[in-house]
Amino acid sequence: MDKDHLINLLQTNGLVVKSHDRMSNDKGWQIRCAGGEIVSLYDTGKIVPQGKNIGGINALLGQPVPAIQANGGQPVQGASATPRDVFVVYGHDGPAKTELEAMLRRWGLNPLILDQLTSGGQTIIEKLENAAGRANFAVVLATPDDEGHRATHNEEKAFRARQNVVLELGMMLTKLGRDRVAILLKQQENMERPSDIQGLIYIPFKDSVSESALQLAKEIDAKGIPIDLKRV
Repeated sequence: MDKDHLINLLQTNGLVVKSHDRMSNDKGWQIRCAGGEIVSLYDTGKIVPQGKNIGGINALLGQPVPAIQANGGQPVQGASATPRDVFVVYGHDGPAKTELEAMLRRWGLNPLILDQLTSGGQTIIEKLENAAGRANFAVVLATPDDEGHRATHNEEKAFRARQNVVLELGMMLTKLGRDRVAILLKQQENMERPSDIQGLIYIPFKDSVSESALQLAKEIDAKGIPIDLKRV
């Protein structure tokens, strides 16, 4: 995550960013918020909250929240050992991907988005397998990015999700099972479902991913990944 993305995430979730300056050792950025929150973003990609509301910032970033804080040994509200990594499968609809990411982060989840993860010398498929192996749930954005039909049957032309979306959907079904994969299907005339497998969780939306928010949050919460549904 780069500096601008982190600042946008903090501001989207109600924090007022006062300043963002390079650290004195020039190893990263220090972002200060009006409420006393300090977030250090190192050039290595490591993010360290300091100051006030450390637990809340960690939850927002999808990072582990210590059950006991050093200052007085008080439990952090909402602390949980449940992995909150959610793999996001997406095509070419950039605004939908951005909206989904912000929504998941507001719920204290950690969206794993392939183009934001470091490669570490891995091939694309290795990077994908590694990220998928961390996930406890997957959300698939099925948007009308492609068109297709059977050979010589032009009259059957329909909108489809990208081929990478279908591939990654199959991987998530294999790794997580049908009950831990939700497909957000953008409604459009002649839009094909990416799979006819029975029992998949399809959640439709028309204009905005937020239309699917409550149903998606309920599906994730039901799998033991707590979400405060009153705030959705």
